[in-house]
Amino acid sequence: MSREQKAVDRARKAFLTGRSKSLEYRITQLKNLLRFVRERQNEIAEGLKKDLGRSEGGTPLYETLGLESEINLAVKYLKEWAAPRPVSKSMMTISDQVYIQPEPLGVVLVIGAWNYPWAVTIGPLIGAIAAGNAAVIKPSEVSSHTSKVMEDLLPLYLDKELYPVVTGGVTETQELLKQRFDHIFYTGNGTVAKIIMEAAAKHLTPTTLELGGKSPCYIDNNCDLAIACRRIAWGKYSNCGQTCIAPDYILCDPSMQDRVIEEIKKNIKDFYTEDPKKCMDYGRIINQRHFKRLMALLEGSTIAVGGENDESECYIGPTVLRDVKPDAKVMQEEIFGPLLPILTVSSADEAIKFINQREKPLALYIFTSDNKLIKRMIAETSSGGVVANDCLMHFSVSSLPFGGVGNSGMGHYHGKYGFDNLSHLRGCLIKQLKMEGVNKMRYPPHTADKLGWARFFILKHVDFGSLGRMVLLALMAVFVAVILQGYFTD
Repeated sequence: MSREQKAVDRARKAFLTGRSKSLEYRITQLKNLLRFVRERQNEIAEGLKKDLGRSEGGTPLYETLGLESEINLAVKYLKEWAAPRPVSKSMMTISDQVYIQPEPLGVVLVIGAWNYPWAVTIGPLIGAIAAGNAAVIKPSEVSSHTSKVMEDLLPLYLDKELYPVVTGGVTETQELLKQRFDHIFYTGNGTVAKIIMEAAAKHLTPTTLELGGKSPCYIDNNCDLAIACRRIAWGKYSNCGQTCIAPDYILCDPSMQDRVIEEIKKNIKDFYTEDPKKCMDYGRIINQRHFKRLMALLEGSTIAVGGENDESECYIGPTVLRDVKPDAKVMQEEIFGPLLPILTVSSADEAIKFINQREKPLALYIFTSDNKLIKRMIAETSSGGVVANDCLMHFSVSSLPFGGVGNSGMGHYHGKYGFDNLSHLRGCLIKQLKMEGVNKMRYPPHTADKLGWARFFILKHVDFGSLGRMVLLALMAVFVAVILQGYFTD
């Protein structure tokens, strides 16, 4: 039996003991996870510095503060999320209990990514723990130092049987995918996502796929360009552009292009100094393979700002490309790096058409002071999420579902959405063995009169908030006793 199979078997046996179903146990595990995040800041930051050149201040901002917020939210509202959820009733179910009961799925596989290895690995784990599941945690081998920190330290805080950490590369991941899970949560690229879906299909395992794509950024003539470009520069060059929801390219009117370039150039200097290579807040490309991929994307494009690079350090400076054509190499795949192409369009109509001719992105960014245009672009396009007049910030809003659509992914998480995504929402109907007269309408022989009564009872829905349960039950009892009993009794 492989190491991966043993980890999955132990997790399933631990789940079957039932201990993860206890709300108190889940809350204890979540609080332990919170304690880990707070107590191990130094180890977390050190691993991220080695993997991505992340600054000490960038670690809490981009990784751990969001996790603390998510854990606190789950602890605060878990009893509410896990409680039975009453639903509306028809006249047929007026005297019954009708509700949704969230229940754990079982054993979840969480496959993390390397670009924000804590946020996108522990984030789904929070939902899995809150929902009462066991979870096998597979951090990305690309961010190897962070993976080692997870492997060594997480078991010191969490139930090591319910939440094992399995490290390794392609071979180990392939072995994990041979096992049966009750849900697979993957963050990464579309190519690997297809492999995961194929493996999941063999066991009819549902999947959540948090992918990416080329997220457009449309700048309208009617906006404060200085503020817009500051926010775009921050969203694009944070983490050296290695962000799944980074603005991938800019669409703007030709008359705006030079001003956009100048404003972004000014903000690059403000954020990262005259020499970003020496700036502690500007990171590095994860490895040489991705460095070479990004350098190849520059072919055939005109560099307006930046372009400096150093392969020995996996360094590519913040770069802006001008007059980029739709068929340019940089426009054929998600960039996932500090290259920002500018394409010109003559109108919002052309921008909408351009966006809709391509795969649905994970995010859409709109910069304008025109609220009608914002509503129009939301109505006439499709994307995982939309942000007007900012970048990235929807990821931090726990009351919004975060996820993709089409090629940018499926499923969602954050806050209650993560809990629901990793729960089975079980429909429950609890009836009593009385008031049988009402049921005669459904029993053979079927007649037109019975169908008429069935139509009334089935199609009539009741608002308990306005009428009150006791009054309705009393009315129902009178109705059944006086009307139906006489009508249906032979």
